[in-house]
Amino acid sequence: MDGSNVFFVLMGAILVLAMHAGFAFLEVGTVRKKNQVNALVKIMCDFAGSTLAYFFIGYMVAYQMGFFESAKIISGSEGESYAPQGYDLIKFFFLLTFAAAIPAIISGGIAERAKFYPQFIASIIIVAFIYPFFEGLVWNNNYGFQDFMESSFGAPFNDFAGSVVVHAMGGWIALGAVILLGARRGRYSSGKLNAMPPSSVPWLALGAWILSVGWFGFNVMSAQSLDGVTGLVAVNSLMAMVGGILAALFVSKNDPGFVHNGALAGLVAVCAGSNLMHPIGALVTGICAGGIFVWSFNKCQNTWKIDDVLGVWPLHGICGMLGGIFCGIFGQEALGGMGGVSFLSQLVGSLIGVIFALIGGLVVYGILKHFVGIRLNEEDEFNGADLSIHRTTSNPEEGT
Repeated sequence: MDGSNVFFVLMGAILVLAMHAGFAFLEVGTVRKKNQVNALVKIMCDFAGSTLAYFFIGYMVAYQMGFFESAKIISGSEGESYAPQGYDLIKFFFLLTFAAAIPAIISGGIAERAKFYPQFIASIIIVAFIYPFFEGLVWNNNYGFQDFMESSFGAPFNDFAGSVVVHAMGGWIALGAVILLGARRGRYSSGKLNAMPPSSVPWLALGAWILSVGWFGFNVMSAQSLDGVTGLVAVNSLMAMVGGILAALFVSKNDPGFVHNGALAGLVAVCAGSNLMHPIGALVTGICAGGIFVWSFNKCQNTWKIDDVLGVWPLHGICGMLGGIFCGIFGQEALGGMGGVSFLSQLVGSLIGVIFALIGGLVVYGILKHFVGIRLNEEDEFNGADLSIHRTTSNPEEGT
């Protein structure tokens, strides 16, 4: 069984790794053409930096386990500190792909005007310290967090696949960064919103499809063993995705960007309770998330004047927080769920995650803004991040 579990989790890690291509192409299709190369480079480099930060620091913060012994020991071939056949190593790989999703989420919110290296430094700090601290509270009961939640509210905080731990964390950290950066130049004039349409709906759609497919590794394989896997998680993920698509279709009046992101809104929201909900509860969760995403994105851009380019705060931040709360509703036995969940625990746990992430984002990006600056100058932003940072364009032969 040890080898089977290693292979199972490895397949999950590969699927979630592929989701990072989805993050990249979703951003490529949404930003203006002069920022497409930057989107691709950012997400690849952030993944590399996140890997080192999580390997050397973050995983130890979350799980009190490092990999500084010999290969014989950490692979489980010698001694009893590590699981056989390198299971602990493959678990690190799987959870790394979750951790690295945080910078990938943030990238979409701050696109088109953020400096490259300050964002790279922020990604390392977040993955090394901010994210794994909360991850360890929820998924490893660090400092007795889950014991406290159970004794206070009747059940531990259930976040099976990271609606709050991953998505709300990324979305609310991004909100802090977006606020500190300010809107793109020309986005608002005389208090009115100026349109900056997506550069490529096909690229955007490809990114959403890659993310949607990979999400079944994200959710189903969060069981982390063959003994724990259940088809309920898969079908709940499917139903929430479909609900998000249809809600976004109707609320947005057929807007293709919202339709494709609606699938992601449903998937974000169902992560927390995908192991507990009835499929109909998951469908309702997806419908609510898809509709709320469209509404909150429009409010964000038009009313609140928050220039979140990909809408990562509405998509990951708000829908992730609501997913944690919905778990406490649709996970109840009275609504066909598996039970063993407390609404108050879900509400309090979700709010703790949101507050921690927002403060963390404001602190990290606030310090970087003060000491090194986090925004491109006016000329570089006008020319685009591709030329200003990478000295090339998405189609060099065409000169554009």
